[in-house]
Amino acid sequence: MHITIDHLTAGAARAEGVAVIIDVFRAYTVESFAFHNGVRRIYPVADIQEAYRMRELDPTLLLAGERGGRKAEGFDFGNSPSQIEHVDLTGRDMIHTTSAGTQGVIAAKKADVILLGALVNARATAEYIKQLGAERVSLVCMGKENRHPIEEDTYCAEYIRSILEGTGFDKESVVADLRQGEGSRFFIPEDQSFAPERDFYLCTDFDRFDFALRVFRDEQGRDYTARVTL
Repeated sequence: MHITIDHLTAGAARAEGVAVIIDVFRAYTVESFAFHNGVRRIYPVADIQEAYRMRELDPTLLLAGERGGRKAEGFDFGNSPSQIEHVDLTGRDMIHTTSAGTQGVIAAKKADVILLGALVNARATAEYIKQLGAERVSLVCMGKENRHPIEEDTYCAEYIRSILEGTGFDKESVVADLRQGEGSRFFIPEDQSFAPERDFYLCTDFDRFDFALRVFRDEQGRDYTARVTL
């Protein structure tokens, strides 16, 4: 198995074989919680206006996402796992747009299979890659608002690689590093309305879920994400 780690939408565009688009803070942690709570499909879209247009055509669709870390105007949810942690989403379909994570899905045109990764589903993602018998794996870290690489996504990629290669990984030190580094933004008192402290703990809860997230294409040619049980 040949494994590469790359970054941002340019890395997603280069991804071949099985691509894992990684966004720990917070896109694919949010999607993992949404599927745990019963969501049927999640449609990744590039921009907010496209999300509005899709809901005009189907008012039953839920809107989730952010720009600049804050919930987009008129959306049902932001990009916060704690916001949906206890919400019953059984049978619902959702549209999701973010500054980083969802952009990677749209860019990964060369990949044969697209998976979505975060710390909460990292081991399940690695085990699913093994089931696929992948020869080439591209781990793509979407970074801070798709502008520059960021530590939590790189840690997640390294963790998935360690599982695939059977090497060790120190989870506790990673959580400690993130608490003092990029994760410190979840502990700012005046930002709790859109970057709550609980999000940090949910996003760094390694292997909380036992399912992978895979991108498929619907009957209308639109990409959507669904839960894949191992």
